[in-house]
Amino acid sequence: MARTKKTSGRGRKPAAAVTAPAVPAEVAKATKAVEKAEGAVAKQLTRVEAATAKVAETRTKAASPSATAATKRSVVTARNRLATEKEKLTALRQKVREAKASVKVAELKVQITGVAAKAKDVIATFEAALVEKAETDLDKAIEKFKTQWLAARQRADKKKVKSKAAAEDKKAAAAVKKIEAKIAQAENQPVAKPGRPAKTAEAPKRRGRPPKAATTATAPKKRGRPAKTTTAATPATPKKRGRPAKATTAAATAAPKKRGRPAKAATATTPAAAPKKRGRPAKASTTAAAKPAVKKAAAKKPAAKKPVAKKPVEKKVAAKKPVAKKPAAKPKAAAAPKKRGRPAKAAAPVKAAEPAKPAPAPAPVEAPASAPAEATKTEG
Repeated sequence: MARTKKTSGRGRKPAAAVTAPAVPAEVAKATKAVEKAEGAVAKQLTRVEAATAKVAETRTKAASPSATAATKRSVVTARNRLATEKEKLTALRQKVREAKASVKVAELKVQITGVAAKAKDVIATFEAALVEKAETDLDKAIEKFKTQWLAARQRADKKKVKSKAAAEDKKAAAAVKKIEAKIAQAENQPVAKPGRPAKTAEAPKRRGRPPKAATTATAPKKRGRPAKTTTAATPATPKKRGRPAKATTAAATAAPKKRGRPAKAATATTPAAAPKKRGRPAKASTTAAAKPAVKKAAAKKPAAKKPVAKKPVEKKVAAKKPVAKKPAAKPKAAAAPKKRGRPAKAAAPVKAAEPAKPAPAPAPVEAPASAPAEATKTEG
């Protein structure tokens, strides 16, 4: 088998086979339409040429002296046919122009699609470049962060080691001190000698607990807090809880304090000219307090009217209830109109309240007889 000769590889390299770019379908379709229109125009040109020759031939025949009317009419017919063929040629040429324009539009459209595809290719290549760059940047950032983090960690570790060394040094110093104290104690401790120690002339030791020392007779101890010492100045009175009572004075015991504005002082000239007050009047507590109300009612009412004090209810109550069993009921104010509101304060200070004494049996009240006399007294 014959060996093939190896080429040295020198010289011009063979040209690469140039492949024609693929024509888009729209451009190819428009180009075919142009070719078809041009073929139609070429055919129509031959027809126009034939019609032109026919017109020339008919003219020569019609110009001869032996020309007939039919020959002359054939000239007109040939002219009309030539005009028709020319019109068709014009239409076909217009179609060629339109086909060529469509080819141009198709090429431009192809360029648009090519630009879009090119933009996509550019974007894809740019994205790939960014991905590669991101990977390289990430590696750089990781290396940078690693170096920074390790440096910061080394500084923090140094601080921790320093503090730990100080703590361990303190512990070691304390342990050394303890060991040194033990060494000093061991050195100062006397060494025990063999054999029993010599006896000394002392009192013989007794086994058991030694007897307690005799003390003076004292009172047995009691548990708890010791009792307070009572003196002659402070008699042993039981202590009371809470705030101590206020010291009562003669003025304070005279009359209980009442809330509100004090009543106006009644003068000697106008004893009965007290201002009227709204509200319910105060209930009479004693017979002495009820007298002014009775007088006032007697002064207001005429003497001719029947007194209100003579009510059968009072007589029945006085008759039914004996004196020994229950203290007598205080006589109510005769015909005292009730007033609403807070009662008036007493003009003069009332004496200190004395313990209630059993009152005598109430006698029938004779208001009508005493009312006119009291009314005259007050008026005078």
